Amino acid sequence: MWILAIKAMLADRAKLATSLFGVAFAVVLVNLQGGLLLGLIEKASLLVDYGQADIWVGRRYTNNVDVGSWIPERWIQRIRKVDGVERAEPYLVSYSEARLANGSFEPVIVVGSEPASLLGNAWSMAQGDARAVRHPDGILVDSCDAEKLGHCRVGDTLEINGRRAKVVGLTDGIVGFSTNPYVFTTLERARRQYVTGLTPEYCSFFLVKARPGTNPRALAARIQREVPHLDVYDRQTYSRMCMEYWLTRTGIGMSFGLATFLGLLVGLAVVGQTLYASVTERVKEFATLKALGAADQCVGQFVLAQALGNAGLGSALGLAISLAIGWLVNSPRAPINWTWWIGALSVLLTTGVCLLAAWLPYVRIRRLDPATVLRG
Repeated sequence: MWILAIKAMLADRAKLATSLFGVAFAVVLVNLQGGLLLGLIEKASLLVDYGQADIWVGRRYTNNVDVGSWIPERWIQRIRKVDGVERAEPYLVSYSEARLANGSFEPVIVVGSEPASLLGNAWSMAQGDARAVRHPDGILVDSCDAEKLGHCRVGDTLEINGRRAKVVGLTDGIVGFSTNPYVFTTLERARRQYVTGLTPEYCSFFLVKARPGTNPRALAARIQREVPHLDVYDRQTYSRMCMEYWLTRTGIGMSFGLATFLGLLVGLAVVGQTLYASVTERVKEFATLKALGAADQCVGQFVLAQALGNAGLGSALGLAISLAIGWLVNSPRAPINWTWWIGALSVLLTTGVCLLAAWLPYVRIRRLDPATVLRG
């Protein structure tokens, strides 16, 4: 019965193509919408995920790494004496403004790290060396943001906060969640030249490296006891908090999530309607099978085999299309983070809808009187 069902499904190519299109459409929607949402929201914690620090220490309730508040740098001495701390460095993240050669202005996020360790500096380069920020007036900008900054290239100069800044390297794909370009430089240059209203004794965060073999969460708890007036988080915890900030405290999570959900409903509705119609159009064929002596169990296997066949073929097609589209349109600006669990979720959802769409008319088929075939 299973082989007969698959042969019958493959024989009607027009209906098969329609049902496969519906299944593939739903799978593509789930993968692209889910992958785009995941890729975008992960940009909110780029500095945390790739900043090489095991622990982040900042002012209370600083849940967005791109909007740091000021804390006195002298407090770092309390952290450095905590058992398990290998290194603790001040770090600066603050908004500023770049003036371009044509006279226009562009808001930027200045990121300053200690020149000795460069903890929290750029980690991926398209051109140049990340250590070049130690050069006089040296800054790093991303190659994707070069157009925003007047199509700048290595060797060009900008004006940030009224001070000279020389592009000494281009980073590769370090594009934050907001539209403001990151500008990497040294800590002292950032707070003395590129950020307004900041005295040299203050910074935004303390970045902590744990000694080998030290549990970061246990170390974070010890640091928290030493500086109770600050917030102390291990890297994974703070990364999750930065993502949750944009998802829950802005309309981005709600609007994008709703769009993803509605798109999913449309795709699944297409799948359900197509398969439901496919089964109901074969009512006379099922009645014929029952008139020939086929039990309800055999008919059920026939319907189930066709539902699973459509789900399997359509899901495979949808996954292939999702990978192709993701490869073509993926970019640092709009990254599509296609993961295995998003793909598995899309297959499970569409398979469930296929089974439901096949089961609903099966209830009607079970009540069929085989005599209807003879009367027809």
